[in-house]
Amino acid sequence: MDRIRIIGGNPLNGTISISGAKNAALPLMIAGLLTDETLILDNVPRLADVAQLQRILGNHGVDIMSAGKRPGDREYQGQTLHISAANIIDTTAPYELVSRMRASFWVVAPLLARMHEAKVSLPGGCAIGTRPVDLLIMALEKLGAEIAIDGGYVIARAPGGLKGGEIDFPKVTVSGTHVALMAATLAKGTTVIANAACEPEIQDVADCLNKMGARIVGAGTPRIVIEGVSALHGARHTVLPDRIETGTYAMAVAMTGGDVQLSGARPELLQAALDVLTEAGAVVTATNEGIRIARNGSGLNPVMVSTAPFPGFPTDLQAQLMALMTRANGASRITETIFENRFMHVQELARFGARIQLDGETATVHGIGELRGAPVMATDLRASVSLVIAGLAAEGETMVNRVYHLDRGFERLEEKLSACGARIERISD
Repeated sequence: MDRIRIIGGNPLNGTISISGAKNAALPLMIAGLLTDETLILDNVPRLADVAQLQRILGNHGVDIMSAGKRPGDREYQGQTLHISAANIIDTTAPYELVSRMRASFWVVAPLLARMHEAKVSLPGGCAIGTRPVDLLIMALEKLGAEIAIDGGYVIARAPGGLKGGEIDFPKVTVSGTHVALMAATLAKGTTVIANAACEPEIQDVADCLNKMGARIVGAGTPRIVIEGVSALHGARHTVLPDRIETGTYAMAVAMTGGDVQLSGARPELLQAALDVLTEAGAVVTATNEGIRIARNGSGLNPVMVSTAPFPGFPTDLQAQLMALMTRANGASRITETIFENRFMHVQELARFGARIQLDGETATVHGIGELRGAPVMATDLRASVSLVIAGLAAEGETMVNRVYHLDRGFERLEEKLSACGARIERISD
């Protein structure tokens, strides 16, 4: 099993290319099930989760061709996928595939919308709280689906096709909004989604669906209206840049000092996080190429942050911010409001010498002058990269174990960091 070895203490200087967003690429790939024509997606990141979803879609009879690099492509430019679901041969998504990745459960929506039936295993994925699928099921039932749960599978049917309806989510749900959006595109009549998630990835998926012939207005706001159409056609769409990867590298620069251009990044996708970095003492500048992050090595300021749905501070950057605040001059308070059980990185950060107190959903981080390298273990995707950030600034050697979590969400992390002066390498046993 691979590990990542880091010798801390080097500032980061140079350019890091930001990859396409994992959280948009996955639902966009699933949206390919909605049409019998080819959907072409550009700037798809090369990640373990993308490869796993290709296997899951292949199980339904989807042909996916990955185009190689072309002359003039920039380094780390994402792959181009040609997704063709001309013939869906199986409407069952089995446990052994879905259990490895939560997002694959979303195939229930396009299968139900286009084939009027689906049998999909209840999901697995990151060990962050319960993250139930009850809101997703509720959304499908509002569109007229008949749903039963049997033997760990959701069995959904819509014999005459889905029908437009009113979906009012009791709380903001990104996965629920994705599922409702995809299902409603082929439903007869008008669907209104209230209290919809406003994340940029939702808007990106809606933009792609509209290119495919869907009639969606309001994506990116809490109220989305979808006029159902009888069929969707092929289209070509470029995946937006990954705001979580952007924020992660921005925090790594703030942690180590240095000056890095985050090429291809879009500041409006993570303004709340950039504001927090500025408050902490980093210099954040929007440029023609992306975002420039610099810190001259002076002390970091403590911050008070609560995670919140977009446009608030993202839960997917909470662990990275906590790593950064271990070096602040004073005490920071970080409150996690989205997922329970999302402080699993705290005991691993403590192995660097970090002083963190937990009280319910709030962590108080008492900054210290120096972290010391240690062997640590990744528990989930975002927690694992917080350990890398700590290791970049820690004195001595850090060994991060279980890096398969990292490979699910960060494309060539060690290559991108080492190109900017970090001493980091992957070790394969």
